[in-house]
Amino acid sequence: MSILVVGSVALDSIRTPFGEVEDILGGSATYFSVAASFFGDVRLVAVVGEDFPAQHVDFLASRKVDLRGLKRVPGKTFRWKGHYDYDLNEAHTLETQLNVFQDFDPDIPEEYRDSEFVFLANIDPGLQLRVLEQVRSPRLVICDTMNLWIETRRPQLLETISRVDYLLLNDSEARQLAEEPNLIGAGRKLLGMGPQRVIIKKGEHGVIMLGKDVFFSLPAYPLETVFDPTGAGDTFGGGLLGSLSRYPEMSEDDIRRSIVYGSVIASFNVESFSCDRLRDLTTGEIEERYREFTAITCF
Repeated sequence: MSILVVGSVALDSIRTPFGEVEDILGGSATYFSVAASFFGDVRLVAVVGEDFPAQHVDFLASRKVDLRGLKRVPGKTFRWKGHYDYDLNEAHTLETQLNVFQDFDPDIPEEYRDSEFVFLANIDPGLQLRVLEQVRSPRLVICDTMNLWIETRRPQLLETISRVDYLLLNDSEARQLAEEPNLIGAGRKLLGMGPQRVIIKKGEHGVIMLGKDVFFSLPAYPLETVFDPTGAGDTFGGGLLGSLSRYPEMSEDDIRRSIVYGSVIASFNVESFSCDRLRDLTTGEIEERYREFTAITCF
């Protein structure tokens, strides 16, 4: 099954209580692509500058990510610099350099336009709408967003949300967008904006999913060591959609099972900086942790 992702590929500089790194591989589309690649074929649409290291391109290619939609243009790659204190649920942005990403206008290659599954990473909702205008009858579209777009692009974001199947966002974004302090109440309001499902990420407290007459809650996989939470939400999205793409019926059980797989992949990602833990992750390790998670949450 073909999975299209449109978002950012970046170079990150990050400091956590456990270490500090500079110019490592990052970006929403990067994390999503690597996670989804454990389950299906991924098509990536993004832009990088002339300074983007070839080793990162080689790594993505090694994950069998289709890179025909990754454009290298004159200029510098999008960069983000931030740090985390001991509350790893909150990232503190120190610097954002959009660089070539500032002029990013997603032109979906003709061979990508029939993708069955589409993930709109947390880019400007105007660009998300541009993608929706170019794809042909996908089976499922998931949209992610962020507080910046809620504050500055609300009308365009609401139009995007009305045209997608699933809305994915974190707890603070859900409250902000719905203008509702109660998280379940916020989820119900967001359903009223058009999506079939609303999936709310709660960091170390897990995830909840709401649909019509549907509610599902899952804790986070318990970890003793969380090294760097950057990209956890995008990794969750990749694991979720990657897993879901395997199921022709996409039944309620399939959706819940895929949320667990998304949480499992995200739990591996936070064990190291960048995608380092995912580089040597095996399917066997994923399935073993899935079974452990099932045992932990079953009663």
